[in-house]
Amino acid sequence: MMNPRVLYLLRHGETDHNRFGIIQGRGVDSSLNETGLRQAKAFYSKYAGEPFDLLMCSSLLRSYQTIASFERNGLSVLRDSRIDEISWGEHEGQPGIPERLERFQSIVEGWSTGDFDQKADGGESARELGHRLAEFLDELRRREFSKALICTHGRTLRALVCLLKSWSLSDMEKVGHANTGLYLLQFNGRSWNFLRENDVSHLNIEVQG
Repeated sequence: MMNPRVLYLLRHGETDHNRFGIIQGRGVDSSLNETGLRQAKAFYSKYAGEPFDLLMCSSLLRSYQTIASFERNGLSVLRDSRIDEISWGEHEGQPGIPERLERFQSIVEGWSTGDFDQKADGGESARELGHRLAEFLDELRRREFSKALICTHGRTLRALVCLLKSWSLSDMEKVGHANTGLYLLQFNGRSWNFLRENDVSHLNIEVQG
């Protein structure tokens, strides 16, 4: 019988784009701001003692910066573009003016009603995101690990949680995704059990330095 495997799945720390309401997406490779770096440090302070044997992030800098401190003893963060943020096409890097927000919200509402093929001009649909994430999860199930730490992005995290719970992607808006919000899961060989969801208790810890 397979020993239970544990997965720590979290969203990256805050960026200035998050702070000012600018859409990032897959095409904007922003870095963490000072708040995001403090969030990452607080997460590390709480979980530094965990014996992770697999570290993974997207190909984007903000996800790597969030968990880079866990690299030690020859264990490096593996980057996988399949868990990049969804591409928002024309919306990426743009301020949230009312007209653009209306178009953006229309796409999200379409997904919530099951129209997974809606997407921004030059962007990616929920169906396309779901396909690459399903491929990633299939490979993850076959990997040998005991305790994994994986850092990704808001919309991608929402879709991953839906897939891991066997929910429809129409339920993505039900999934919370604070900066460095942690989902803690255990795999029993058949399914993933959620132990904690969008946990930000580490942010209550006073980090020195």
